[in-house]
Amino acid sequence: MARTTRASPAVWLLAPAALLVVTLVVYPIGHTVWWSFHDADGRDLVGPANYVDVVTTPHIRRALLNNAVWILVAPNLVTAIGLLVAVLAQRVGRTAALRVVLFMPMAISLVSAGITFRLVYDASPDRGILNAAVVGVHDAFVPPSPYPGARPREGQGLVATGGGLETVRTVSGGETVLLPLLGLAPGQLPASARPAAVPAGAGAGVRGVVWSDFTATGGRPGVVDARELGLPEVEVEVLRDGAVVARTRTAADGTFQLPQLTGHGYVVRLAAGNFTEPFAGLTWLGPSLVTPAMIGVYIWIWTGFAMVLITVAAAAIPKETVEAARVDGAGEWQILRRVTVPLMRPTIVVVLLTLTVNVLKVFDLVLVVAPESAQGPASVLALEMWRSSFTDIGRGSALGVLLLVLALPGVLFNIHRLRRSER
Repeated sequence: MARTTRASPAVWLLAPAALLVVTLVVYPIGHTVWWSFHDADGRDLVGPANYVDVVTTPHIRRALLNNAVWILVAPNLVTAIGLLVAVLAQRVGRTAALRVVLFMPMAISLVSAGITFRLVYDASPDRGILNAAVVGVHDAFVPPSPYPGARPREGQGLVATGGGLETVRTVSGGETVLLPLLGLAPGQLPASARPAAVPAGAGAGVRGVVWSDFTATGGRPGVVDARELGLPEVEVEVLRDGAVVARTRTAADGTFQLPQLTGHGYVVRLAAGNFTEPFAGLTWLGPSLVTPAMIGVYIWIWTGFAMVLITVAAAAIPKETVEAARVDGAGEWQILRRVTVPLMRPTIVVVLLTLTVNVLKVFDLVLVVAPESAQGPASVLALEMWRSSFTDIGRGSALGVLLLVLALPGVLFNIHRLRRSER
C-alpha cells in the first residue's frame, strides 16, 4: 500500500504570505530588472545602456550626489538628536509627555509635513515663521536703514554712487547744500520728522538740508516747500580727496551743520546705510539651501522614532552597571560615552541603518517642499525615477534597480541582526 504524505501545517500557514511576497515583491523586482534592459518604449532590448545613461547624465549624477548628502547628514543627525533627547528625558520628569510630543510628527504624512513647512520656509517674513524669527533677531542687532528705496531727484545735483548719494559738484565752506529725495511714502517717514527748513546763517562751514521733495498737490522741484518734511537721522558724510573728513546726522527738520569745514573741494555724501533695503531673511527654498531645509523637515519628523527606540534600549541597561561606574568616579559624560552608548550600540546601529534605507526612498518631501525652480538642484534618485518612468520606462526601471541595490545592504544587515537577536 502506497504511503501518502501530508503537508506540514506550517507550509499551509506560510503559503498565503509566500504568495503575497512573490506577487508584491519578487515579481515586481524581477519585472523592473527586465524592463531596465529595454529602451524608452519597452520594446527593444538595449542591454546595459540605461545603466550607463544613469551614471553619465548630469542631472541624475546630481541627484545621486544629493542622495549622498542625505545619507551622510540626515540619519546621523536624527540618531544623535534622538540619543540626546532619550538621555535627557531620563533625567527630567514627565518623560511620557515629552516622548508623545516628540513622536507626534510621525503621525503626520510626509506630504502634510511638506505643505506645512512650505509655509514655514516662505521667503516673506510676513508669512514665513522662520524668516520672521531670523529678521527679528537680525534687526535686534543691526537696526534697519531708515529710508530704503529713497532716490535723488533728477537734475538737482545729487547722484547715486556705491549705494549712497553724492553731490555732483564740490562745495566750499559757507555754502548751503539742498539735497531733495523722492521715493518715500508719507507713512515711511519717522514720527519725529518736522517740516523741512533751509538752515539759516552765513559764514564758515558746510550746511544743508535733506528732505522729502514731494507734496500731493503743488510744490516746486528742488525747492523746500512749506508742507514738505525733513528727513531726520540721515547720516551725512563730507569727503575731500576721497577721504571722509567729517560726518554728522540731520536734525528733525532735515538740517545739518558742519561749521568746522572752511576750505574748498568738499563732496557731500549721504551714506549707503541710509537707503539699504531691509533684511528680508534667507531664501530657504532657493537652490543653495533647499536640501538642508528639507533635511531639517526630515529630522523634525523622524527624531521621535529614533528617540523611542533608543529610550527602550536605555531602559534595558542594568542600573547596577551605571551605579558601579559612578562609584568608580565616572562623571555623567564618561558614563554616557563609556557605558551607555556602548551598551546601546546594537540599537543605535539598527536605527542608523533603518533611517539610511528610509532616506534612500525620500520622495514626498522633495516633491512637495522644493519649488519648481529648485527641484533640479534638490532632486534625488527616487524623484528622478518617478519623472523618468513617465517618458522612459527603461531609464526609470534602471533607477529603481539602482535604489534597490543601494538599499539592500542595510536591509540584509538588519535582517541578520534580527536573526542573531532571536537566537
